Amino acid sequence: MDTTEIFRWVLENLDYWVVMIFMAIESSFIPFPSEVVVPPAAWKAMTDGSMSIWLVIVFATIGADLGALINYYLAKWLGRPIVYRFANSRFGHMCLIDEAAVRKAEDYFAQHGAVSTFFGRLVPAVRQLISIPAGLAQMNVGKFLLFTTLGAGIWNCVLAAIGWAIYEYTDLKTPEQVYQLSTEYSHEIGYVILGIAVFVVVFLIYKAWKK
Repeated sequence: MDTTEIFRWVLENLDYWVVMIFMAIESSFIPFPSEVVVPPAAWKAMTDGSMSIWLVIVFATIGADLGALINYYLAKWLGRPIVYRFANSRFGHMCLIDEAAVRKAEDYFAQHGAVSTFFGRLVPAVRQLISIPAGLAQMNVGKFLLFTTLGAGIWNCVLAAIGWAIYEYTDLKTPEQVYQLSTEYSHEIGYVILGIAVFVVVFLIYKAWKK
């Protein structure tokens, strides 16, 4: 089964369990675009009422947490040498992972610390891999899960909002069309949300410092 057939199957069988399972895959080391899952599921929830858009976000976030924990514990248990050996292997490259991508995620974690597991969930090309440096650094799993849930939850709200907006403001009739349109805007909207999140955090830190 090639990638196109997998995408088609997902789009034709959307329910809460499909959303959760494929968001877990998306959040682990196996490449799978979240735009295939959440916006079409949110659009479907608005279209036929078979799902709740809020539960789509909840199950998508649970799936993202599960995938992130897979990366976290694999990195924690295997260690840096094996992680980088995997990144340089043929299978790693099949998963769209290479040494440069892992090193980029490590640098991001080193620069921003534990909170990077929150902000990193909003950054394309870092989102799926930010759990690896957290595991390598043996970050407290409770704090890791909290930041991951917050970041993944915001990202899934963005994706669900795209699905809702497509339902409200377009005449698209199929999940395939929704997926194609959502991929055009998700990254741009994600960067806007990231900018707002950074501004809010900096403002709160400034207010706390003034006190």
